[in-house]
Amino acid sequence: MISSQHIIEPNFKNKANWDIGTTPTILEQIHLKDINIAIYERDINALTSEINNLLKQDIELRSSGDIDRIIHDVVKVINPNKHPLFIQDIKELLQHFNTTTELNNFRLLLATINSNMCRRFHTDINDLRMLCTYSGPGTLWLTDDNINHEALRECADNNQIVLEESKIKQAKTGSIVLLKGAMYPQSKVKAAVHRSPTIEESGEKRLLLRIDTNETLNF
Repeated sequence: MISSQHIIEPNFKNKANWDIGTTPTILEQIHLKDINIAIYERDINALTSEINNLLKQDIELRSSGDIDRIIHDVVKVINPNKHPLFIQDIKELLQHFNTTTELNNFRLLLATINSNMCRRFHTDINDLRMLCTYSGPGTLWLTDDNINHEALRECADNNQIVLEESKIKQAKTGSIVLLKGAMYPQSKVKAAVHRSPTIEESGEKRLLLRIDTNETLNF
């Protein structure tokens, strides 16, 4: 579990529940009291060739342990000679997650996806989760002022949870998305509300990386 010592009290009243930046230090903002989603926007053009090659495969890799253990499992599925940059990127994401959480053991999912994973806007039953969509549309998420929280608690349909559809946010492909879950050790925390993009109808394929702490209840 993330220790309460990580919680940062801001020196200003942050009216937004998100923070977006172009350096990995932005991920540390997830520990601010009012922030429940931090996004590191980055350029992954150097990985394009390797990603396109991986999209030809059907991948579903699940691994848990420290960084070395997970990378050991990754190279059993992803050829390191053909995909050195991609494997190095996964290692860097694990290191970012390690820096942010100060934990050493994680759970990882790497998968090619051609179905709709989570249609409904929801919160995660965990403390922190990292997502990166290497190919395909990124994660959809809501700002606090665009949520009908009563409808969310009742697991209502998306059209009842979302106040204004035009204001739904979407992470860019390649961005590192850090989401605060309902188990984050902070009183009255508002976990990030998000869902997977709809892709079945368009025939798109996603390459998704998900990293959780071992406190997650849905792996």
